[in-house]
Amino acid sequence: MGRIKRLAGETILYGLGSIVPRFLNFLLVPLHTAVFNPEDYGVITKLFAYAAVVYTIFTFGMETAYFRFATKPGNDEKKVFNLAQTVVLAISVCGTLLFVLLASPIAELARVPGKTNYIYWLSAIMFIDAIVSLPFARLRLLKKPMLFAAGKLINVTILVALNVYFLKYAYTPALGVSFVMIANVIANSFYILFVFRSLVSWRPTYDKDLTPVMFTYAYPVMITGLAGMTNEMFSRTTLDLWLPEGFYEGQSSAHALGVFGACYKFSVVMTLATQAFRYAAEPFFFSSALDKDSPALFSRVNHYFVIVCCIILVGVSINMDIFQYFLRGPEFREGLFIVPILLLAGMFLGIYYNFSTWFKLTDRTYFGTIIAAGGVVVTIAANYLLIPIAGYLGSSYASLLCYFSMAIACYLLGQKFYPIPYQIGRGAAYILASIVIVYAVNQVSILNPWLATTFHVGVTLLFMGVIFLIERKEHLPARA
Repeated sequence: MGRIKRLAGETILYGLGSIVPRFLNFLLVPLHTAVFNPEDYGVITKLFAYAAVVYTIFTFGMETAYFRFATKPGNDEKKVFNLAQTVVLAISVCGTLLFVLLASPIAELARVPGKTNYIYWLSAIMFIDAIVSLPFARLRLLKKPMLFAAGKLINVTILVALNVYFLKYAYTPALGVSFVMIANVIANSFYILFVFRSLVSWRPTYDKDLTPVMFTYAYPVMITGLAGMTNEMFSRTTLDLWLPEGFYEGQSSAHALGVFGACYKFSVVMTLATQAFRYAAEPFFFSSALDKDSPALFSRVNHYFVIVCCIILVGVSINMDIFQYFLRGPEFREGLFIVPILLLAGMFLGIYYNFSTWFKLTDRTYFGTIIAAGGVVVTIAANYLLIPIAGYLGSSYASLLCYFSMAIACYLLGQKFYPIPYQIGRGAAYILASIVIVYAVNQVSILNPWLATTFHVGVTLLFMGVIFLIERKEHLPARA
């Protein structure tokens, strides 16, 4: 349990560097939904979805490759860092120049014709994010979560402050959503100062033996990440294309995308828990891989992860009567019924990340590509079939189907190549109980808001208490 407690502690610290900043960023939703109409907010949703996909290409899976090869006996961590950073910089520089030179046709393809300035700002955001990704990964490997958290917190503080200033005190309709991107560029530029020592200590490096091996290891990870981003962002880039005209009476498809994008923000609570866990768990898994009890350890880690995700699912889904006020524009709230589905989808994505440990530790990263490619097929087919008949509810179910199928496939393959005794039955029981509680509680209508809030918070606390008692009883030593 000592190592699990240490992992939990590091997850909390990384949470300060990922959950807290992203939560503070989430607090911008009321400001954005008050200033922008759903059509404009749909533009922000769509452009940042594209940026997330391109960022995955720029980093090229080198974070995972860095963890893998920097922890291998006999390898020099600094040399591995230089090799990985060389690849990321080369790809990012070439990619950014390409985006700047082709800004006009790219704006047309992104369905924001004439807005080449959007492409310039996004290019700067993606470039900065890419070149600082490995220095931040290095902080994780060197067990410096406090420093990692400090960098992320300062960045988001700058970002929130700039958004408030631009949108409340300097806003002009002529620039519109450009203010959001300009704020991101300025805030992200701080990262360059924060990791300046790592950046200036980098030296272009190539090793005829190690570089090809790292590249071979990394590119399936990149393709897997690209497929994963496609699965996550696809609905936000195609909803306004595949939604039939007039599906939502009196609303355009751009309006529907804005509503979907705003409601999708609530699923960020699950995403952030997963992200904080990954930041701590990736180096933990690699460093523990050679221990003889590692399979049992990985199983317990996944079990506790599922429990935390179930608490988040229940806590957020049945308290939407409180959280709905984060959306200042009432027209954005009409899509809140999709939030539980998106949270459940995020949970299965996190479970998939846990299950994916086996192909990273056995150097079979190409299996990740195959699984993620299968997820892309499910995503595209499900969105194509469900959007015309169910709108953004169909997009939500498409995400759930995708991540559920990926988790199942990864588990079945993993048990063949790297068996881990996951507690599937107990985990499934917790997940099913969470779904039943969310459905049952949301059927109860309480008109008094204070009574409703008390009831919902009480159910959440009761659920947590029951889980605690079950887990405590499970781990009590047997009496003679």
